[in-house]
Amino acid sequence: MGLILDLRTIFVTGALTCFIIGVMQLMTFATGRFTRSPVWWGASSLCIGTGLLCAAFRDSIPDVLSIEFANTAMLAGCLLLLFGIRHFAGRELHWFGFTITLLAVWILLSLSPGPQGYAARVLIVAVVMAFCDAAIVREAVRLGLQEKLRSAWLLAILFAPTVVIYGGRIVLAALDQVGTTLFPRDSGVNAWLAATGVTFIILRGQALLLLAAERSNRMLAALARRDPLTGAMNRSGIEQWLDGQMRGALHGGMTASILLVDIDHFKAVNDTHGHAAGDEILRVFAHAVRGQLRSGDILARQGGDEFAIILPNVGVREAVRVAERIRGVFKDALAQFKELPGPPTLSIGVAESDLRARSLDQLLAEADQALYRAKRLGRDRVQAQLKPLEA
Repeated sequence: MGLILDLRTIFVTGALTCFIIGVMQLMTFATGRFTRSPVWWGASSLCIGTGLLCAAFRDSIPDVLSIEFANTAMLAGCLLLLFGIRHFAGRELHWFGFTITLLAVWILLSLSPGPQGYAARVLIVAVVMAFCDAAIVREAVRLGLQEKLRSAWLLAILFAPTVVIYGGRIVLAALDQVGTTLFPRDSGVNAWLAATGVTFIILRGQALLLLAAERSNRMLAALARRDPLTGAMNRSGIEQWLDGQMRGALHGGMTASILLVDIDHFKAVNDTHGHAAGDEILRVFAHAVRGQLRSGDILARQGGDEFAIILPNVGVREAVRVAERIRGVFKDALAQFKELPGPPTLSIGVAESDLRARSLDQLLAEADQALYRAKRLGRDRVQAQLKPLEA
């Protein structure tokens, strides 16, 4: 004997599930760890739940509630979900289009009353839902490619099947092959599809929370490795990077040039023009340096106005040329600060070493010797440590 599912019961169960997921998503935002995206997702789940609950009582409550309002609420939930994904991705939200779409849906549903208008209503709802889910798949794929979020790919996988299902509904409705009522006497196939839909709702809600949690964890990890003012790596970040390089180099050593940079007379800028001006100088320096580095080069803030730059697989002579370019672009960048009578300059020490053979302190000590000579010789210059220090 086959298992029989009651379609109305499934709708009520789906509605209660949406309400629970919606509250969980809103509580996720209340923790203060996330952006406003869970608010959109929570509102979406509550709207879809309301639509499902009203639809479950079709033929028991007025059609304006069980048809027009129920379908419009569910479509509002789908659009809010898309808004939440776009907000999460930092993309523009089009409220005018949102309002016009819902108004048009309400009007079209009102113009398709009763059993004779059922196929038209199915077509309208399926078109909007297919569009929303396809747009969400697109945003999820973009997040997966740009931010390397694994949960974004899971989200795309969960939304892609419903795009196909709604596409099938569109074809059947256009051919008038969907019947004349939401709850036919023999609802076997529809009941199983509805049960599958409830399962997708649960999985999607969890995938959205995973998406927010994964990005939050990455942001926290990035903050732990980087200086918040300049975006450069901090001591912890550079040590983790070195550990990764050591694990990646299976054979032999890995040569690199180390640049230790000091901003000359930086304390005078802070004392004369305030710490806000000093912070801006640091940001200008970091921006200028990044323009001269390759994607695999490392910029790290050692503390205060001292920075370390690691140039993997670059010899000391080429590193000196890079250091001179950095001095030049920093000088040009400071031209915007007209109020500085004596703009800060850079003293840079350069050393070449084997990343695998020495600790971080030893690597920096070699470049520090060259930096000390640059300061002693009058600052605003580059000095190279041509021979590494003896152990």
